[in-house]
Amino acid sequence: MMRHLEEFSRRVKLSGSPEELESFGYLRGQLESYGLSTNLVQHDAYISLPGRARISIGDWAPECITHSFSRASGPQGVRGDLVYAGSGGPDDFARTDARGKIVLLEGIANPAASLRASQAGAIGQIHISPAKHLYEMCISPIWGSPNPEQLDLLPKTVVMSVRNSDGEALKGRLSNGEAISAVLTAEVDTGWRKTPMLEANLQAGRPLDDSFVLFSGHHDTWYYGVMDNGSANAAMLEAARIFALNRKSLRRHLRLCFWSGHSHGRYSGSSWYADVKFKELSARCVAHVNIDSIGARGNTVLSDALSSNELQALAAEAVRAQGGQEIDGHRMSRAGDQSFWGIGIPSIFMAMGEQPAGKGESVMGPAIGGGGARKGAGLGWWWHTPDDTLDKIDPELLVRDTSIYVHAIGRLLTDEVLPLDVERQVNALRRELTSLGEALEGRIDIKSVVQSAGILGDAVKRFQERVKLASGDDATSINRALIGVTRALVPIDYTRGSRFDPDPALRQNPYPVLDPLRSVATATAGSDQFFFASVAARRALNRVALAIDEALAALDATYKE
Repeated sequence: MMRHLEEFSRRVKLSGSPEELESFGYLRGQLESYGLSTNLVQHDAYISLPGRARISIGDWAPECITHSFSRASGPQGVRGDLVYAGSGGPDDFARTDARGKIVLLEGIANPAASLRASQAGAIGQIHISPAKHLYEMCISPIWGSPNPEQLDLLPKTVVMSVRNSDGEALKGRLSNGEAISAVLTAEVDTGWRKTPMLEANLQAGRPLDDSFVLFSGHHDTWYYGVMDNGSANAAMLEAARIFALNRKSLRRHLRLCFWSGHSHGRYSGSSWYADVKFKELSARCVAHVNIDSIGARGNTVLSDALSSNELQALAAEAVRAQGGQEIDGHRMSRAGDQSFWGIGIPSIFMAMGEQPAGKGESVMGPAIGGGGARKGAGLGWWWHTPDDTLDKIDPELLVRDTSIYVHAIGRLLTDEVLPLDVERQVNALRRELTSLGEALEGRIDIKSVVQSAGILGDAVKRFQERVKLASGDDATSINRALIGVTRALVPIDYTRGSRFDPDPALRQNPYPVLDPLRSVATATAGSDQFFFASVAARRALNRVALAIDEALAALDATYKE
């Protein structure tokens, strides 16, 4: 794996660049040498590559960067007065007149703040980095390449980031009442371009059927990106080598996908693949295993590892067996290349390993935990910076993290009955609906849907008892039922309801399809907001009721075979 990383460290792999395509050729050659069949395709994607940036405040030009999907300023730049708007949350913009202004914001650049700034009429943003480092970011809130109806969501502001010390100095001047005018100049190359996608397939030696496990990670990078995402790509190659040597024991096929457009196209590669392979993925894919940024120096904390409900038990087992730690059961977050929830594919893992909270230099990186208290503090200060180089990899942790992935994938490939815990998913849905039913008392009646969820819960318990007593001959029908339940329930757990149009790349509640009901619960009864929300709530209930019926039908079918 370290030899692979030496190869990856030779190139900056911007999405759609010749250097990236050359590196994809290396991946393909390695995989074919292990005996996998490969298909390297080029597809159109909407990509944004940030270029030179400058902030001019009088004679002062603090060091800065611009961001993927920032609006390009043109050579004259954008001039405006600065106004402080906190972290860029809804309340911050509600009390700030940002029209025609450049907003000074806390924290790394992000899609939510950019969307709010654009909607508030701002012309620019200056983000104060939480550290001395400048972090490259993609600020589009659109998941994948945009369709015509989504174009208005693209950022309308020129977006910059400055170092923490410079940002604090600006904030101090504003708080002292000084009027500050700035000129933002940003070069950003945004448009359609061809990007690569590599698919590799390993055929099982004794397949139960034509199902496969999808193992994916992006290959494009910021700078050399040895941790993000070279480490993950090295692990993918090692897993492919190991499973190829043991293909005779595999009961399911393994498919590896390497994406472009993750960093510069907001997951354009994986979302394109979900679009063009929707039917095949729905029919054959049993689980999606994602890998991103593993094996880094000091990233010892494993407790925040992510999984959807159905695969939590498997995630816990793999981390315990190979990493010696317990996970806290965080749900998948709205990040990474999780482009397959609309299809109904359960997912496990994203990043693996974080810095311990409160130790060492101030660290940076995405919060890989999907909600609740976290014990990790991100992926390391070098994340999304030029310092993500080979010296940031710890070979022992790289082996540890890869072993966790091989453990989980190995069970998915070899277990006769898929290790999918649908009972955990159904119980989570029942709790959510029961809690909502109490909050909605006297406002909207959801008793019938709560009762249906209870019936589904009872059916799943009976099904799980049958699984314990099943013989090998029952595996096919049992697996078909398990997949049928996930196809029905994963979309309502992780989408607003559409199976075909990805939701924005913004934070979501568990079961976001139920958000209209949450709005009814908090609206003033009898208000316009209450009645508008009630319309959406009834439609959301229909989506949930249909999903429950589909899950019941999948379970019932096993008793008729």
